[in-house]
Amino acid sequence: MKKYVIIAVALVLLAIVGFSSIYTVAEDQFACISRFSEIIYTEPEAGLHFKVPFLDSVKYFSKATQFYDIPPSDVTTLDKQNMTVDCYVLWRIEDPQKFYRTLGTNSVAEDRLDGITYSVLKNTMGNLNQSDIINEEPGAERNEIYAAIAETVNQQAAAYGIVVEDVKIKRFDLPESNLNAVYTRMISERRQMAEKYTADGKYDANLIINDVDKQVNILISNAKAKAAQLEAEGEAAYMQMLAAAYDSPEKQEFYRFILGLDALKASLNGENKTVILDADSDLAKLLMGAD
Repeated sequence: MKKYVIIAVALVLLAIVGFSSIYTVAEDQFACISRFSEIIYTEPEAGLHFKVPFLDSVKYFSKATQFYDIPPSDVTTLDKQNMTVDCYVLWRIEDPQKFYRTLGTNSVAEDRLDGITYSVLKNTMGNLNQSDIINEEPGAERNEIYAAIAETVNQQAAAYGIVVEDVKIKRFDLPESNLNAVYTRMISERRQMAEKYTADGKYDANLIINDVDKQVNILISNAKAKAAQLEAEGEAAYMQMLAAAYDSPEKQEFYRFILGLDALKASLNGENKTVILDADSDLAKLLMGAD
């Protein structure tokens, strides 16, 4: 009986030793093996692994990219304008041994990332005017600024075994006084643009009006010249016709007779149709056929 008890105890001890000598690593984990609180090696491969029982302990760290939403912080721009920046950080553990020695836990790591990111944001925004950050340009124009912030934060975080994949700016908020100043500046810029478009439109309109007036003047001048030419040609033709009409005494006499009749007709415009003519008048001579 005593023999069976010893065997059972031995089996239990072997089971305890066996279970304490193995550990598993998931696909998204690092396993750090520490002995007397000092990490002796890191196991990055997933699966079943062995360690020295009772002496070695296992600490697990995530390989996955982690999200940390940084509390909004105040910064001052180069032109002494206050702004509130709200952003978040995407980060992951690259060197678990360095991470464990320098930080130890994720909460400490987030506190350190908070301080690093705020420092970089403060220095970056301190070298920019507010108009460089808040304007009507496409958002892509500011991507270089954001990329530079992420790169600087990543360089400083490398000392803790961390890789910062990105720093995303969610929004920029302004104090009420600054907000009104920005709106006033944007309204002023819009008015200047409107005034410029109006001035350009008036300038183009004046060019068009002047060109049309020039064309009208040219057309009128050409028309007057053409009319003068036609009038001169008409007068020349008229003079030729008169010359042809008076080229003999008989035609001249007939023409004077017609003119006399026209004059007589013009004088008979009332109710009295009686005309008294002096015998020596040209009209009487024409009517009577006297020379």
